[in-house]
Amino acid sequence: MILLKSIAPFAQGGNRLCFVHPQNKDLCIKVRRPDFSLADLRRKKGFPRNLKPLSAFDDNLEEYKVVHALEKNCGPSIYKHIYRCHEFVDTDLGLGLVTELIRDGDGRVSVSLKQYLWEQGYPSVCQQAVETLTDFWLAQVVPSREILTHNIVVQRDNSGNISRLVVVDGLGSATLIPFKWMPSILQKRKIKAKIYRLNGRITDFLANCEKGRAPSHVGILMHRDENVKKDFIVE
Repeated sequence: MILLKSIAPFAQGGNRLCFVHPQNKDLCIKVRRPDFSLADLRRKKGFPRNLKPLSAFDDNLEEYKVVHALEKNCGPSIYKHIYRCHEFVDTDLGLGLVTELIRDGDGRVSVSLKQYLWEQGYPSVCQQAVETLTDFWLAQVVPSREILTHNIVVQRDNSGNISRLVVVDGLGSATLIPFKWMPSILQKRKIKAKIYRLNGRITDFLANCEKGRAPSHVGILMHRDENVKKDFIVE
């Protein structure tokens, strides 16, 4: 049993908390938020998705299956832009998924694209990194839910330059019909639509930043250093 209750999570997503593995700083443990059960998540979904079994809403289980299926089909090159899933472990907050923890060259936990945009804006190097990621997503036909800025982390080298973008959440099929059963032309069409919406979200986010509206805490590192902006709103 791994004890996490006494440790502060370094990030929070919509459904899960993320902790640095207490025995290995290069690993992350993802657990479900205790205030948001699988039944709660299913109730949020509309018909017909709310007809799925509870197991279909387990993000840890879904992503573990998807990541290993991608490795089997695409080989290790798939890990250029997604994280590695290792194993499930028992914790005092429930079953947790152990994954790779993306860190910068200086050893700090990499920030989300959402946090990067808030702190750094959208320079050309970041625009190119987003384009590289989305080209990869389409070429590899990666099944995912919406591609969200708080589910993408920006890994930087020792000089602070962007090395790559890595998607660390949101993998798997969001539809009632499994993604892999769809014709390839429909799969690519859906991915192109998700990429279009991602670019739209970035544009809208930057517009809100220009207006001085701070982002929510979702996807923002919860403890990093004194230089991180603190004025986040709560969703």
